[in-house]
Amino acid sequence: MMKKLEGSLVSLLFAGLGIGGVVYGARTWMPELASRHGAGIDAMLHYLLVTVGGLFCTGYLVLGYLIWRGSRRTAIGPRFASRKTERFLSGALGLAMAAIAEGGVLAIGMPVWQEYFASAVPPDAVTIDITAQQFAWNVRYPGPDGRFGKTDPQLVDDTTNPLGLVRDDPAGKDDIVTLNDIAVPVNRPVRIQLRSKDVIHSFFLPNFRVKQDAVPGMTPEVVFVPTRTGEFELACAELCGLAHYRMRGFFHVLSAPQFDDWLRVQAAAASAK
Repeated sequence: MMKKLEGSLVSLLFAGLGIGGVVYGARTWMPELASRHGAGIDAMLHYLLVTVGGLFCTGYLVLGYLIWRGSRRTAIGPRFASRKTERFLSGALGLAMAAIAEGGVLAIGMPVWQEYFASAVPPDAVTIDITAQQFAWNVRYPGPDGRFGKTDPQLVDDTTNPLGLVRDDPAGKDDIVTLNDIAVPVNRPVRIQLRSKDVIHSFFLPNFRVKQDAVPGMTPEVVFVPTRTGEFELACAELCGLAHYRMRGFFHVLSAPQFDDWLRVQAAAASAK
């Protein structure tokens, strides 16, 4: 009697772990979505959670059942299947799990990857050059002429010229430079060109499902479309030094008229300096 009770309690424990783990993991974990391609990323994550959660719960329920059934035996029973059958089932189940997990992720994730990294930049995209450094985000817009001015590493001064702008370059006279402050229009493609002055940083916008490393000597790009107005936090997701926690910026998604007004205000402030 005691053996059966122990078996029942242990089987209930494992069954409870399986069900409890799925219930706990079914909560909403991600911040509110604010980009077009992010819907595909969320779909991929939800697919993984559902499939892995189903396998996790099924495994624990089967384990609980086998413990419960085994605790009621008085003698060792015969094998359920031959060794050949066991090997076949093990291989087939392993391949099926890999196909479910990897196949689904590839089917959902490849179109997202294509849009995010491999698509041509739309002609109406807002191009922003962002240079990361310990511990700030230097943001530059090309101005009305649509061209970025030249930079020279020898002119870099963290106080007066953090980007090393060539002041007498005609293409750069209308460039707009801000610090830790980015504004973009809603429902319009945004092209981010990333650079780093010192170490590896990581440009991270959780609400937009955007994360891209800024690597010294390289200029990686990301293109995405914001779909919701508001103010969002920009964080560095790479441990970049002792003051890493201070590397925080603000990402403002504005309506088209508000974005035009913002650019005019920034241009006026830059010309007044």
